[in-house]
Parts: sequence; structure tokens; C-alpha cells
Amino acid sequence: MPKKNLFLAITVIFLSSPLFIKAQDILGQQTNFNVESSYDLSQRTELTATLIRLSPTLYWYIDTKFWGELNAERQSELNQSLTSLSEEFETAIYPKLTRTFGSEWSPGIDKDTRVTVLMHPMKKESGGYFDSSDEYPKVQLPESNEREMIYLNAQYLNTAYAKGFLAHEFIHLITFNQKDRINHVAEDVWLNEARADYAPTLLGYDTPYEGSNLQRRVKDFLDKPSDPLTEWRDAPADYGVANLFLQYLVDHYGVQVLADSLKMSQTGIQSINAVLSKQGFKEDFAQIFTNWTVAVLVNNCQISEKYCYYNENLKDLRVTPLVNYLPFVGQSVLSVTNTTKDWAGNWHKFIGGQGTLSVDFQGSNNIIFKVPYITSTAGGDTSINILSLDTTQNGEMVIPDFGSETVALTIIPIAQNRTADFSSLEPSRTFSWTATTQQEKEIILPSLSPLSKPIFQMNRAELLARITEIQAVIIKLQGILAQLRGTASCLAINQNLYFGMRDNIQVRCLQEFLKNQGSGIYPEGIVNGNFFTLTKAAVVRFQEKYGIQGTGFAGPITRAKINQLLTK
Repeated sequence: MPKKNLFLAITVIFLSSPLFIKAQDILGQQTNFNVESSYDLSQRTELTATLIRLSPTLYWYIDTKFWGELNAERQSELNQSLTSLSEEFETAIYPKLTRTFGSEWSPGIDKDTRVTVLMHPMKKESGGYFDSSDEYPKVQLPESNEREMIYLNAQYLNTAYAKGFLAHEFIHLITFNQKDRINHVAEDVWLNEARADYAPTLLGYDTPYEGSNLQRRVKDFLDKPSDPLTEWRDAPADYGVANLFLQYLVDHYGVQVLADSLKMSQTGIQSINAVLSKQGFKEDFAQIFTNWTVAVLVNNCQISEKYCYYNENLKDLRVTPLVNYLPFVGQSVLSVTNTTKDWAGNWHKFIGGQGTLSVDFQGSNNIIFKVPYITSTAGGDTSINILSLDTTQNGEMVIPDFGSETVALTIIPIAQNRTADFSSLEPSRTFSWTATTQQEKEIILPSLSPLSKPIFQMNRAELLARITEIQAVIIKLQGILAQLRGTASCLAINQNLYFGMRDNIQVRCLQEFLKNQGSGIYPEGIVNGNFFTLTKAAVVRFQEKYGIQGTGFAGPITRAKINQLLTK
């Protein structure tokens, strides 16, 4: 992890021409270093370290105090670990990462081709860090060590994580050279960290999966899957989301997207979009992120290859959605308001209920939302669609035969508004949804009893009895018709009706009227008393048909036309 994402208006002279040329370090040399107190276990700002190992590309310094407190056996064990780690860096980490992403600044500010690795005890949650201050002269940044340098937690040197931590921090050193120094821009923190955290996967360190960095990131992700990708607080959830998204990105679009996006003047989302376009892909970052939110829910290549991971270690990864249970009996209405942030997944699943399910989604005006939704049938079929939203970011979906034919619905609202200039505290975005179920009641129509004889053979008393029976059936039919209309007020719309009204008798009358106008006006034909997106769209179509301005508001002019048609 980087200590800072530093990009100052520092002259090219300082970056390209250091004030001195440092002599090469020698084994046993002791040097004073500035360190970041927020990472150091004892919250020190400086320490003395001893050079205990040299390799072709690295100086290996260790905190002198830490080293001196180890007994001979522990020192021997640590030396063996450093021998293995040094060999891994020279033969695998350095050649693979520089071949893929480009080189660090070499020779850099100190005119030395070796990179310094400083090992000192850090807090448990830290594997290491990179401080870009070290790439600048002390006259500009007094805390600079004036070296190409990375820091490792000495307490993890004997673990399987050590080589992954070393690779991670070395990517930050490469990033500084490729972005800050060559292109004069600072990489977005989320992508800087995501790219570095992908390095262990690129180097094959996910095998075995047990105990790997990837296994750790899967746990971090599943603990908090709705963490926003681009808001970086250096928390485990941030790394979990970033790693799992990049696993999907590289799975489907190749590691070259990561490499090429590093070597350009654009940063973050813009750099990824530029590379995708250059390489001829049709999808952009927003589409890929949307597909990823579906993939981590269904993760099934048989549904579609864009909705799964290819990585065998991730084939069983699935998020658990927030489940909303709908009553099995009668009509139900469930409304929820949520907040989210840009580039965060939100998974809401609906089960239960009987009849027609309608879900009205309302986003925030002027905030871009995408809402993929997934339906599952009793037969095991899965369908994936994108909810159509209007200019105010509102939309409505209708699922017939919910609870019988369709047994589950999951919606994934995603805010996709900001694409640059992210911070550690991004603005919240509000969205809400209202789920309504309405059971279709079977209407039993009254019928006449069979004729015992032809009418022309009946006497007067028999004819009168038959007429009385017919009149009784007509009265029953009129009662059924009145129930379908709701009340007698359905003979006219007596109040203004507008978007957002719920469980309203007059809205029911309006919906029944619009339904009777044909599929061209109200194809969904939902009659539930809720004036949401589909009803508004139907009112607009009705208004435009009769030359009324299509506002979706059933005001005096619209009501007059409706009432005129109702009396015919």
C-alpha cells in the first residue's frame, strides 16, 4: 500500500537531476531512514537499519533494533527466508513485473540501479508500503530518503505472504515511474492499489489457493461486497472489491488492459476506457462493472460467459443478496429507501408473494443509475435484463405469475455518476424501490339454470319465473362489474392524479380505464392503485394520442377527456 499518492508541481530538473550521486552501499552498513509512523509498530518517524543482504537489484536493510533482539536461531531462519525471497525477486518478480508493466526509475534519484527494501516491524494489518516522498530531494520533501525504496513488515518475512507483499509494493514503485515521472499524473488510488494487489495472481501465487492473497481478498470482499470500488479508505473491504473486480477484468479482457492503462497520461476509469477502445472492445468500464455485479451473483458461464469468472479459484464465488420476503396471501406493498455510492454493487432479492409483482425503482435526479435484474423460474431458468430508466432515473418492472412461474427476482441498483477525482469520502446517492404484489382473483360468473322446455312451450307462470331468474343474474353481474371498477366513482376521475400516489382508488380507476384503451396505451395493464413509472408512461401515451401535452400528470384537461370517454 502506498503511504501517499503524491503529485506535486515539482520541476523536471529535480526529478531528472539529483543533487548528489550516492556511493553504493556495502554489507554491514548502518543507515538512518525516515519511516511512516502510522505503519511502524512503535510509531517511530525514523530508525537505524543494517544492510544484511545484497542482490543484483536490491539492498536488503533491516531495522537494527529488531535484528539485534533476535537470537541466533531466529536470525538464521530469517536469513534463509531472505535468501529464498531474494532469489524469487531476481528470477520471477522483477523480470515478470517489469516485462508486463515497465520498469521502475533506474538509476533513479540516487543514481543507483539497486532498489532499497527496508524491513521493520509494522502493525499487524500492514504487509508493507511505498512512500513516493523518497523519489524527491530532501530540499523539497525533508522526509525523503532519496532512494527508490519500498518497505516490508519484518514480522511477515517468514510467511507465505512475503513474496506477494514484495511484489505488491514493487508495483507501486513501477507506477510512480510510469505515471508520476514519465506522464506527470498521479494514478487514481483505487486502480493503483488494485493493480498492485493483482501482482500475486499474475506471478502464480494463488496456487495453492489455501492461504493465498486471493483467498484473503475473497473473504474481505464477501464480508462487505457493497463497498464502493473507487472510494479508498485503505480498509480490507477496499482491497477485496478492487481485487475481485480486477480478477474479472483481466479474466475477460486480458492483463494488457492493466499494463497499457499504466503507460498513458489518462488515469483511473478514463485510462481503462481508452485502452478498451484502442483494443477494439465494445464494452466500456461502466458496462464491464455492471456485468461484474451480475457475475458475482450468478457466476455461471452457461448463462453467459460475461456473467462468470474463468479463474478456477473463483468458480464458487457468489455474493449473498439482501432478501425481501413478500406475503403469500393478499396484496402487499413494501417500500425501502437506500443510500449507496458510485461504483458499488447492491443486491436485493425478492421471494414469496403470489400474483403479479411490480417493482418501481426511483433513483436520484441527475445521478446516473444502472439497474440489472435477474429472474429465476421454478424450472431453474435464469433471465438477466437491464431496467429501462427515464430521464429522472425512474423505472418499473412487472413480473407476472410471481411465486408460481417466477420464484425469485434480484435487482442490482448501481450508481455510475462520477468517473474521476475520487476521494476517501465520496458523496452518497439515494435510491428507493416499492414492490407491490397483486393476486389475480378468479371471477365466477353467475349462470342461468338449464331450460326444462323450450320457451314457446312455457306457460305464463313459467315465463315470469324465468324472467325473475334472468333479472337476478343481471344484478349479480352488475355487482361484479362494480367490484372490478372499485367503486361508483370509477364512472369519473374526480381528482388530479400524479406520480408517486399509492394504494389510491382513483388511481385504480385510471389504470382500469387506460387498460381498456388497448395495449398501445397501457400494455402492462396493471391495476394496483399505485401511480408509478408504467402508469405515468401510459398517461403520457394517452395524452399524446388526443393532442394533450404529454406530462404524465392527470390534471383537469386530461381528466375531462377521460370522463368524456367514460360516459360514452
